[in-house]
Amino acid sequence: MIWLSIVLLSGLALVPAALPLWRRTRHVRDERSAALALHDAQLSEIDRDLDIGLIAPAEHDIARLEIQRRILVADTAPTRADDSIPPLAVWGALALIPLASVALYLTNGYPSLPAQPLGPRLVRQHEANTRGDAVIQRLKAALATIPADDPNARQGYLLLGQAEAGREHYAEAAEAWTHALSLGFDPEVAARTGEALTRAASHVTPQALDLFRKALDAAPKDAPWRAAIQARIAEGEHEQDNP
Repeated sequence: MIWLSIVLLSGLALVPAALPLWRRTRHVRDERSAALALHDAQLSEIDRDLDIGLIAPAEHDIARLEIQRRILVADTAPTRADDSIPPLAVWGALALIPLASVALYLTNGYPSLPAQPLGPRLVRQHEANTRGDAVIQRLKAALATIPADDPNARQGYLLLGQAEAGREHYAEAAEAWTHALSLGFDPEVAARTGEALTRAASHVTPQALDLFRKALDAAPKDAPWRAAIQARIAEGEHEQDNP
């Protein structure tokens, strides 16, 4: 089926280029037609100049004879011309275009790959989201039973935040990571929380800006995310100065 589609689409794309080849010859607006049009305009111009008195009758006659002589010379030029490239060569070049396209596709394409209809993919995505919701609900229920001073509580909130961020639920991720920060400060977690708050609100909020500053102050000098945090701080300060 894919090869039929390729053939049909290739033929459709080549139609505008192939149509002129059905004609064996082509009309050319060459020196003759251009010269005749020019000389006709010159004749009209000198007649108009004579009528309004810009040139004398004698000058008009001389100019008219010269233009008529040029018309006779231009009239001997050919009105038709053969194609400089043989039509067969052009047809061959056009045929090579889809062949080259198919060859390029085969370098990385997989024509035997089964179709991926949207409907089943949406169903699978919905099922995955449902399973994810169930896992998160179980995790939240487990966290509700863990005492605040239990070391596993902080790790549970970190996992919950990662799960919510993976589903792009940034407000929920920020809430989970905020719980984790309340059980023990970590500059990288603070930076993630600030980023989640920023994405949830679509701008750097005052709470996120405060977390970014705290994360930057406590971050190691070689932390790979320092530059990103500095950029967020600059963005937040700019928004505060220009509300």
